[in-house]
Amino acid sequence: MQGKFRALTLSYKNAPIAVREAVALNEIGCRNLLDKVKEFTTCSEAMVLSTCNRTEVYYVAEKEHTNELIKLIALEKGFVATKKIRPYFKALNNQEEAMTHLFRVALGLESQVVGDVQILNQVKNAYQWAIESNAVGSFLHRLLHSVFNANKQAVNSTNFRDGAASVSYATVEMVEELTAHIEEPRVLLIGVGDIGRDVCLNFQKSRISHITIVNRTHHKAVELAQRVGASTAYWENVWQEMDKADVVISSVPGDCFFISEDKIKNTVAAGRERIFLDLSMPRSIDVVLENIPGVAVYNIDAIHNRTTEALALRLASIPAVEQIVAEAIAEFQTWVNDHAFTPIIQQFKNHLEQIRQQELARYVKKLNPEEAQLVEAVTQSMLNKIIKLPAVELKAACQRGNISELSESLVALFNLEKETCPKS
Repeated sequence: MQGKFRALTLSYKNAPIAVREAVALNEIGCRNLLDKVKEFTTCSEAMVLSTCNRTEVYYVAEKEHTNELIKLIALEKGFVATKKIRPYFKALNNQEEAMTHLFRVALGLESQVVGDVQILNQVKNAYQWAIESNAVGSFLHRLLHSVFNANKQAVNSTNFRDGAASVSYATVEMVEELTAHIEEPRVLLIGVGDIGRDVCLNFQKSRISHITIVNRTHHKAVELAQRVGASTAYWENVWQEMDKADVVISSVPGDCFFISEDKIKNTVAAGRERIFLDLSMPRSIDVVLENIPGVAVYNIDAIHNRTTEALALRLASIPAVEQIVAEAIAEFQTWVNDHAFTPIIQQFKNHLEQIRQQELARYVKKLNPEEAQLVEAVTQSMLNKIIKLPAVELKAACQRGNISELSESLVALFNLEKETCPKS
């Protein structure tokens, strides 16, 4: 591995929604950023993860690239005020800390709604995009598969993913609470991406049954509507459908579709109650809609953890999941250590083999075939025994965390190539 594993993260924990949407990247943006990282930094491997709650870059490099990465994100988003967003980013340059963070993010321990199932699919997408951008090497490949295995173990052996305590379920709970006084509330769902689809599926367990789905690709809306018993409308009729709805839920990114005050202020009857829920990133519902009497707007930050039995089970399972993460990281670190000293041992073995072959060549001509075969076997056995002790010591040094000193001694003693020595 060329360097250390590091992470650069900005999330809902330390950044308001306005900052998060300023740096949020769609699939094209993530792929473009990967290309820029490869071109303008010394990162040997990289992966970009961007959701409504976080924008992160995981990378392998000899030195940290915090400032460069922030500038490249700003460049991709089309602004230059990097000093304004710099304080919201956190650099994780300790390898174990960065690995732990990735595990916790992927398993849902860092999600706004603990245990949210959507984040794992988002990590898998980020991993796939990095693969297709040729930004993944042996380290990230192995690390991500360790993450996926840990998630499978958490699902199979704990209650961490039981129940429906997700962003989409929390959205449905919120709609139920806000419309409790309305006999048959009418809901308009705009967009059937991952969040929109999950929200719609969760409405199946709700008292709310009047759901209309609108999506740019109409056949996707029809497929989902048939699955859940909802109705559909064509995209060009979205504004008319908005007039009829008591609740409007948008999961379409604001750079593709935007509900402004001007669009709806003349269509809302005086004092009529309307609820808008914005699950998009960037936001697709203007907060100034609340200036219209009777209109309320809620964004993704308003969807807090709901006190449900499912959430209680998940919270109780956190120690068990954290133990799974700790064991997975320890196992992965063993692989890293083994991977680190293997090239040194191989080069040491090659060096000794070269000496053995040179010495055999000097004397083998004087031996008959049986004697030559015996000498070959004896010297090969001696070589293997000579190599065994340094290999054991190197492995022990890896476990102690001081492989660099011992490997550098081998390099100096036997004139090996220094670039193969693992970095500390």
